[in-house]
Amino acid sequence: MYRFLLSRQWVILTLLALALIPAMIELGFWQLHRHEHKVAQNALISDNLRAEPVPVTELTSPGHTVPRADYWRRVTATGRFDPAHEVVVRRRTSRDDQVGYHVLIPLVLKDGRAVIVNRGWIPAPGDQRAFPDIPPPPRGEVTITGRLKADETSAASGIKDVRDLPPRQVMLISSGQQHAYLGRTVLGGYVEQTSPVPAGGSPEQIQDPDDSSIGPHMAYAVQWWLFAAGVPVGWVILVRREKRDREAAARQGIPAPESEPASAAV
Repeated sequence: MYRFLLSRQWVILTLLALALIPAMIELGFWQLHRHEHKVAQNALISDNLRAEPVPVTELTSPGHTVPRADYWRRVTATGRFDPAHEVVVRRRTSRDDQVGYHVLIPLVLKDGRAVIVNRGWIPAPGDQRAFPDIPPPPRGEVTITGRLKADETSAASGIKDVRDLPPRQVMLISSGQQHAYLGRTVLGGYVEQTSPVPAGGSPEQIQDPDDSSIGPHMAYAVQWWLFAAGVPVGWVILVRREKRDREAAARQGIPAPESEPASAAV
């Protein structure tokens, strides 16, 4: 009575089931790896935000690529802001998802080198080609604290680096671009300023990165594995149902069509 499993329809159905099982298992492990990556990133963020701030020059230098292990490390820098070379980064969102700009300003250190500081977010003006009004930075020598970040790239961020922009507007935060613009040595990466807090709350400082959400990846992994386990169970149920239907048809003297059960099963 199981000879029907050799029919073309049942062979195709069985091969399909055999292909689905490893595919679903692999998808489950893919989601598991994403979950593990998110957990590791949350731990990194938490540890780096809790660490005592260190001078920015201890973690980066001109041309340095900030490694992932140093993302969000708290750093300090002492120098003078250079408002004449302040630029804005287009298409950035605020805490409540309004579109505007991030404000970048060089902080010139005592040795003449500069570090790029992201002062925070401001709303976009009506004219997208006009340079926005930005509250002035503190004058004189200042010491800031912030989070160290790596230079942005199109590959990592998905943001296209448009070149034909109005003066003093950019798409990506890049120490290399700012080095060419400033004509002075610039430390690799940049600093998201967290203190001192600007008077009047503008620019709006960038909120701390999320270190608590783990996302739905583990739940998705379990779902894929349950689907993988359900495939052979479903196949057995269909085989038993087909056998039962054929036995009932045989008792009644009705020939069972070769194609109908498999088509219905698919």
